[in-house]
Amino acid sequence: MIERIAALQRFALVGALLAVIAFFAVFAPGFARPANLADVLLNNFALFAIAALGMTLALSIGAIDLSLATAVDLASLVFVQLSAHHVGTLPALLGGLGAALLVGAFNSTLIAGLGIAPFLATLGTLFIGQTVQQLATDGGQPVYLLNIALPPLFSQLAHGTLAGLPVPLWIVVVLAVAVHVTLARSVFGRYSVALGAQPGVARYSGLPVAAITTITLIVSALIYGVVGLLLSSTVKAFVPQAGNGYLLNAIGATFIGTTLSPTRRPGVTGTLLGVLLMSLVANGLLLIGWNFYWQQVATGVLIFAVLALSFVQRRGRYA
Repeated sequence: MIERIAALQRFALVGALLAVIAFFAVFAPGFARPANLADVLLNNFALFAIAALGMTLALSIGAIDLSLATAVDLASLVFVQLSAHHVGTLPALLGGLGAALLVGAFNSTLIAGLGIAPFLATLGTLFIGQTVQQLATDGGQPVYLLNIALPPLFSQLAHGTLAGLPVPLWIVVVLAVAVHVTLARSVFGRYSVALGAQPGVARYSGLPVAAITTITLIVSALIYGVVGLLLSSTVKAFVPQAGNGYLLNAIGATFIGTTLSPTRRPGVTGTLLGVLLMSLVANGLLLIGWNFYWQQVATGVLIFAVLALSFVQRRGRYA
């Protein structure tokens, strides 16, 4: 009996995903069309998944990283500004990633160096990043790029293909494999999981807590920076505070993904399924005709329902 409950607990997310697909296949016109599903993967899933993979790394050490939005936005801002000054796509890419790296380094200084709680430290970084954007864009004005001034490589980031698969999806695959191997197959990953599960024990056991925290936060910020680069390549502009649209969704998808693990730890498979679930829900509600605000309400209810179901099943298991 206990084994059956545990199985139900682990597959609550898969069941929710199948139920959502079945529901929208019946009630949302055009939902099941291959063209629509391909559009979901490219336009709804890819950037969202990359952001959530970075959040998965951060949550592995017990840090809810609210600076995701800042890293996305500053990477996008620097990338677009450098592109507008015709420095070349590669230097602009490196500049954007460098801005994201600075966000991660700043977080690690506050958390690993000064001992500030991750939630508070990254919340402060979020506010600072919003102010920097306002100052750099005359109060929050978008920065647009003219197509004639853009080298071909710029657009290829978001719209190019490799072996028939869009470049953003290749990036998702590469990052997913890298994060999974790091968390599940490496010594660093085991240390990270130990720090996230029992930080006090990790410190008293002599683990290099500061180094683990610093590396994790910097790598997570770089992953968020990739989202900013791809977003800029997609819309050919910098839109202030666009990263906020990924923050709560990435946190929600990552927490939904933890229901796939018996130990409630974040993992790549669960995170990607959580992203897919939320992306399909958003697309299905759009096809039904719900506006953005009701989509947000439905997404919140969905997150609550999946987590509540998992909690009830876990209580039943322990009982």
